[in-house]
Amino acid sequence: MSVSRSLDDATVAMIANSCLCQRIQRAGRIIGRRFDEAFRPLGINNWQFSVLVALKYLGSPTIGELADALGMDRTTVTKNLKPLSRRALLRVSADEHDARARRITLTEAGEAILAEAGDSWHQAQQSIMARFPPGDVAVFASSLERFQLGDRS
Repeated sequence: MSVSRSLDDATVAMIANSCLCQRIQRAGRIIGRRFDEAFRPLGINNWQFSVLVALKYLGSPTIGELADALGMDRTTVTKNLKPLSRRALLRVSADEHDARARRITLTEAGEAILAEAGDSWHQAQQSIMARFPPGDVAVFASSLERFQLGDRS
């Protein structure tokens, strides 16, 4: 039988006040809700907007390439593409050179939603950036980019 252990109050307080994972997750949820509100009139959420932007940027990526670009696993991406596919905002089809690979393509309807979402994105982005002291956004974004480039696991 294992002995039950618990963290002491000082350790719990230290973690609660310094854990980068918790802070980034909380900030991500708060910022994500702000973008969700901005995109709600278009019937998409911030994750779906990110997918549409990635498709426009990448062209016609495979599911694996899209998953890598979004920092997600293939299974999660595949599951989350279904609502966008049902709305005909994207199309998933076999790769012309490798039938095992699936390519995702932005449709005309997807392009139209993305174009409409541009102003909403800009307004949400500006309102969030306005909460940071001058220069902090660039430093923060650069730090996140360095971390992401170093994470290949």
